[in-house]
Amino acid sequence: MKNKALKRLIYGLPVLLASLPFFSLAENSPLQQDTVTAAYKLKTVVIDAGHGTRPNGTHSGASGSYSQESNVTLAIALKLQKAIEKDIPDLKVVMTRSTEADVGLQRRSEIANTNKGDLFISIHCNSLSDRRVREVVGHRKGKAVYRTTSVPDRSGKGVLFLVYRFGRSEEEHEALRENLFEVEDATQQNVDIQDNPAAMIAINAFKAKYRKQSIHFANMLNGEFTDGDGRRSDGVKEQGVLVLCHSAMPAVLIETGFINNHDEEDYLNSEAGQNEIVASIVRALGSYKAEVEQVSQ
Repeated sequence: MKNKALKRLIYGLPVLLASLPFFSLAENSPLQQDTVTAAYKLKTVVIDAGHGTRPNGTHSGASGSYSQESNVTLAIALKLQKAIEKDIPDLKVVMTRSTEADVGLQRRSEIANTNKGDLFISIHCNSLSDRRVREVVGHRKGKAVYRTTSVPDRSGKGVLFLVYRFGRSEEEHEALRENLFEVEDATQQNVDIQDNPAAMIAINAFKAKYRKQSIHFANMLNGEFTDGDGRRSDGVKEQGVLVLCHSAMPAVLIETGFINNHDEEDYLNSEAGQNEIVASIVRALGSYKAEVEQVSQ
């Protein structure tokens, strides 16, 4: 075996697998311990303010009638950072961006992985595409003449929680491989791991664990937003989001509201609305941290 890091992983595989905190993650049910696990602490949470302002001054992400997703998500993320540092002081907060400047998707994941994050939370605003409407604009030779136009769809309302789906599992596999092993020779290392069943077992075990934890945390968030704040919700859904599957840790993307809905835009830009969103996330995070650490006792 050419890779020293891989050797160390294989030799310690029994301990590694025994230490993985596998949970039963049925919605609205408490975590149940499936295996005896080593003591575990949730130490680092990565907060990702989605999108940003490009170097040419344009904004990535969705737009409302007077605000941009990039600005709203940054405001919420900064408030969330302060709230976590105040209410959960033993939890380290890492920000993927703290200014208006945009950060590339891959760079966001690199920040999370480099800082050994235990949980990744990405903050976004939702928006609906324009509707295509076909209308009669006249008649010619006794037949109606139609025109198709685009009409803004402002009917969207409420929150949505996204977790990565298995369709991008190869990208997640790559992120886990890079995060689990010290890279000395990436090409040779990948060959060694692919050819070693024990290493593949370890990576697949982490995949399963992180997926379960992502779904569970998303359900906890959903409960806080709907039961605690009375927000409408589209629930927890799977989607091939690059920034989620490239982050080698449990990861959830929160669509905090529809910025192209006038009422929702006002809510997302208000101090009261942002504080409510932050409070919901902090409550869910505190409960999740307590459960994870209790299960690992």
